[in-house]
Amino acid sequence: MTQTTTHAAGHHGDDVIPPVHDTGRGANRVLAMSTIDFTVMFAVWLMFGILGIEIQKELLLDDVQLSWITALAVLNGSMWRLPAGMLADRIGGRKVTIAMLAATAVPAYLVSTAHSYGVLLLLAFLVGFAGNLFSVGIAWNAAWFGRERQGFALGLFGAGNIGASVTKFIGPPLIAGTAGATFAFGVQGGWRLVPVIYAVLLVVLAVLTWAIVPRHDRLAGESKPVRDMLAPLSHVRVWRFSLYYVAVFGAYVALSAWLPKYYVDNFGLSLYPAALLTALFIFPASLLRPLGGWISDRIGARTVMYATFALMLATTGVLMMPNGHIVITHADGRQTEHLGYAINVWWFTALVFLLGCAMGVGKAAVYKHIPEYFPGNVGSVGGLVGMLGGLGGFILPPLFAYTKLWSGFPTSTFFVLFVLTAICATWMHLTVVRMLHAQAPELADHFDTEHIDTRTPQEARA
Repeated sequence: MTQTTTHAAGHHGDDVIPPVHDTGRGANRVLAMSTIDFTVMFAVWLMFGILGIEIQKELLLDDVQLSWITALAVLNGSMWRLPAGMLADRIGGRKVTIAMLAATAVPAYLVSTAHSYGVLLLLAFLVGFAGNLFSVGIAWNAAWFGRERQGFALGLFGAGNIGASVTKFIGPPLIAGTAGATFAFGVQGGWRLVPVIYAVLLVVLAVLTWAIVPRHDRLAGESKPVRDMLAPLSHVRVWRFSLYYVAVFGAYVALSAWLPKYYVDNFGLSLYPAALLTALFIFPASLLRPLGGWISDRIGARTVMYATFALMLATTGVLMMPNGHIVITHADGRQTEHLGYAINVWWFTALVFLLGCAMGVGKAAVYKHIPEYFPGNVGSVGGLVGMLGGLGGFILPPLFAYTKLWSGFPTSTFFVLFVLTAICATWMHLTVVRMLHAQAPELADHFDTEHIDTRTPQEARA
């Protein structure tokens, strides 16, 4: 049932809304523009997945050094998600989005001028600020859409993750076609042209966002003290959701940056086909997010998470198997080989595609929990979940590199993901079992009603 609410005027002509609200007029413009903005910002955030291969050749970096370029970008794109989401709740997503687009354009342009590893690390860190737009957009869209459409809206906005594939498509041919060229204002071709194009695009989007979205924004937390906005973070379930998000989003970010190099090193592919095959992972991991939100609206987010973790365990369980065979030495000194196993590039790509499908649906299911459990604190809770999930994307690339160095197996990448997924699935299942034991039998068929416990009495009656 649609609820009619009375909006109080906020500062600068914006509207302060209650936690449970209707869908506002102009919500579709907010959703469309915020999704476009997030797509491009996500492309900027993860552009080093492609640029890094050329940078590694030019600066003569090893795999561990290269992994830290991507990791620092992911770090800065994660660590500010909590305050960014809270700020969007307090002053409106419109203002924060425009400011972030303009601010990110500066270091994006400067990447094209870097000639040393140290400078590149610093600029990669600054460019990574783009990733924080996610929690801003989540809070912004949650304020504009009513609960009956939030799952789909947040899922569609989150599909902006498809931006991870943008550089995979435009990067290799652009790099190859402009290598050695010099353009206006001394802009160099090759990999250095890509961040310049992104910088210009970010400025254009800042102007378009200012012009297109409603001037009167919706604020979910302008009148709420910071202490109240942070209060939900004391709930263990917030941290549980954050760990889920490490598995479905942090791992997605890490693999988006890591897979091109994995294809080049382990299957002998050149950069462009490696980038295209990586896009086959990115597409479902991004485009299925709205479907995940739609399904979660109908059958419950926890049911979707069970299916997500099951498919992730199955795919990573196969992908982590190293190529090889068992050698048996017999009593007479003979050696025989048995159980030979090797996975070719097509089977590998098919399994990675299925892994991307699971992550795409799972990302929406995690965020469907948030406005249901914490309707008045979507910015702070969504910011924390996004921050910790993104930090997983910071930790995982170096972990991939170090586990490969220690074990000698490239497939150790997927062993790391298998263990992470198993921990998440186990914690979730134990939580469900404990909840049912405490409140059964009345909750046996209502796994997704636990959120009522975290609402205030006023929110529960709304």
